[in-house]
Amino acid sequence: VDEKGYVRLSSRKKDMIVVSGFNVYPNEIEEVISQLDGVLECAAVGVPDKRSGERIKVYIVKKDPSLNEERVMNFCIQNLTNYKRPKTIVFRDSLPKSNVGKILHRVLREESAKEFENKIKQDSLNRMT
Repeated sequence: VDEKGYVRLSSRKKDMIVVSGFNVYPNEIEEVISQLDGVLECAAVGVPDKRSGERIKVYIVKKDPSLNEERVMNFCIQNLTNYKRPKTIVFRDSLPKSNVGKILHRVLREESAKEFENKIKQDSLNRMT
């Protein structure tokens, strides 16, 4: 709350993913993917992308061990507009959560940002050699 009595929300805005100028809300993607048989829970985050600004990365906890990336992508093709489709799908045993059980998107974004930084460093080293 600021001096004028206004409440400012900061983390929700950061949850929004901007893909080639289009606003994508993670909950839209998560609602669709959660409908796929075999998905226990999922989280969508934006990760840096040189071409489109951000791209969508989805973390999925499987309910069905036979669930694979191809099935998820085909489901997304049928149910999501092109710019809302994830470019990366990662299967995990669990998702980071707060004490009240809310998925911590911030932690997933931070993990992805570190991976991106490491990839850039590795690419730079490869160019030097």
